[in-house]
Amino acid sequence: MPVPDWIWFIFIFAFGCCIGSFLNVVIYRLPRDKSLVTPPSACPSCGKHIRFYDNVPLVSWLVLGRKCRYCRAPISPRYFAVELLTGLVFLGLFIMYFRTDLRPAVGPFQSGGWLVYLLHIILLGAFIAASGIDMEHWVIPLSICWFVTAAGLVASAVGAFVIDPRLIRAGDLLPGASATTGAMAVGAGVGLVISLILTATGLLKRSYESDDYGDSDATPQQKDTPKPSAEDNRKDHEPHLNHRLEAMREMLFLLPIILCSLAALWIARAFVPAHLWQDLPSKHPALMGFLGSVWGYFIGCGTVWAVRILGTLGFGKEAMGLGDVHLMGAAGAVLGPVPVVVAFMIAPFFGLGWVCIQVFFKKIRQIPYGPFLSIGVFAVMILHDRITDYIGFIFYR
Repeated sequence: MPVPDWIWFIFIFAFGCCIGSFLNVVIYRLPRDKSLVTPPSACPSCGKHIRFYDNVPLVSWLVLGRKCRYCRAPISPRYFAVELLTGLVFLGLFIMYFRTDLRPAVGPFQSGGWLVYLLHIILLGAFIAASGIDMEHWVIPLSICWFVTAAGLVASAVGAFVIDPRLIRAGDLLPGASATTGAMAVGAGVGLVISLILTATGLLKRSYESDDYGDSDATPQQKDTPKPSAEDNRKDHEPHLNHRLEAMREMLFLLPIILCSLAALWIARAFVPAHLWQDLPSKHPALMGFLGSVWGYFIGCGTVWAVRILGTLGFGKEAMGLGDVHLMGAAGAVLGPVPVVVAFMIAPFFGLGWVCIQVFFKKIRQIPYGPFLSIGVFAVMILHDRITDYIGFIFYR
């Protein structure tokens, strides 16, 4: 007997709200360098531990009247908003994937569609947390990006054992590499290792790293108030910075990745027999899924990094942030190279919409770019088939 839709909807929404409750912990604790596991949740004002009956998503915030039970300090509406948003996003994605024809290739939930859905809600949940932190502290923790990237790599490799590889390729359900992009992904990975070794040994100097201001990946002190971000520190020292020189350092870091990627492609075509070369996607779908995720990561990072470097060289000041680079790299590892580029291209339109709203209400509040990138990623996930059909129409008509 099939489970009625309303039971699915209630369960998915409640599950999403519970995940949203955890995301609130991430948003508060991660930028303060606190453990996400211990100690138990407590009121930031009085330090009293929050009882389980006061920690029910959505309900407790309303029942308590938006105040702590003990000290009556106000509870930020962000907690309610994040829980509600996560619940609605998880439910909306489930309905659009499995109860509409927006992405019919995902197939039934029980027949492998669950893996695509699980991977995508991991991405969206992590991006909600990253956006919340970015809006408050103007920084995106790289640990969130790395977690999503790891999930994309694993799911893309495992997907071939859960879903028919032919369906994955036909519906673009998970990243997959062709023989060409697979070779380039291997080369780019080798180049990244070389760049990291050169950086670790001091032969390459990291950009925006000196004794005068914090490193962009530095962790805050273990206090309730985070220390000033690297962005704040850089603004204080901008007169002493040569931003174009810092951009050149980043170009040197990327050079081994680009050269090794091209070299791997040449080696594969010159020395690997043609039949082995062309049969890789069909004979080794798990490997090519993994390499497709790797390639998506490099394309996601590279797209934003190119804009960052060109903008910095052009305007003489730092353009975008490295957190945005890793954020879109993580999205590329989950969605693949083409969707992540499209997401990056449409993100400015959401930013423009925010500016119009601000102008209309005569309120000017700058927010970082991470939330707009996240909205762009969500839009591409929902409209994936429409977008790919349109791209195919443009290039193959």
